[in-house]
Amino acid sequence: MAHDSGSTPGLAAAMLVAGLLWGGAVQAQADSALPPIHKSGAVEYLSGGIGLDESTAIKNASRQWPLSLVFSVQAAGRAQFASDVKLEVRDAKGTLVLQTTASGPYLLARLAPGSYRLHASLAGKTLERQVEVKAGSSARVELVWPAGTNQG
Repeated sequence: MAHDSGSTPGLAAAMLVAGLLWGGAVQAQADSALPPIHKSGAVEYLSGGIGLDESTAIKNASRQWPLSLVFSVQAAGRAQFASDVKLEVRDAKGTLVLQTTASGPYLLARLAPGSYRLHASLAGKTLERQVEVKAGSSARVELVWPAGTNQG
């Protein structure tokens, strides 16, 4: 029996190592602190990017999403991130495939390959862009409003 109690430190060390490994897995999940995925019709999307962890996670995940949008306002020679952007995405036939209000400066959408028209509005000013989504790649579109757009 005394021999068994001698193995307890070894068991404790093994549990500690397992705990550290598990902690690493939990940390990896925290690194991908993505906001929740929503659905609009058949289109999955996520929006956010407020805070460093979330914005980093979205930037890292953007390569796996067919469409990646970034919203900002020109300010003093550089762009400042914008949120509360009202977005409509229409396919080549003009059918509305996604309608949402972005909860942060980033929006990722799983769109089928094809041509789309984006209508993005911030403080009553609308920007329009045409984007081509290709199979197996990610299209990135930056929408930058003129300085003063988001000021009341």
